[in-house]
Amino acid sequence: MSKITREQVEYVAGLAQLELDDAAKARLQQEMGEILSYMDKLNELDTSNVEPMMHAMEMTNVFREDCAGESLAREAALRDAPQQDGEYFIVPKILDTEGGA
Repeated sequence: MSKITREQVEYVAGLAQLELDDAAKARLQQEMGEILSYMDKLNELDTSNVEPMMHAMEMTNVFREDCAGESLAREAALRDAPQQDGEYFIVPKILDTEGGA
């Protein structure tokens, strides 16, 4: 007997906005049932002496130190801008401020 019903498969498919034919529903019912059975098998393991962790393998931060450095000169920053006025980037207006909130 499957651990998941056809109605549950249809419910989950509806939440995911999927349209499934009968063959797909049957396949998913079997596959989801197998996943739940495997989870039951995992739940049988004694994990009382296992510390919780975020990842299965030890991970370290690979980022460099965050330290202040020299800023890019304005002329260099604006050099390849499609439009600029010598001091600022010029970009298209995207917000309507007239009569808006």
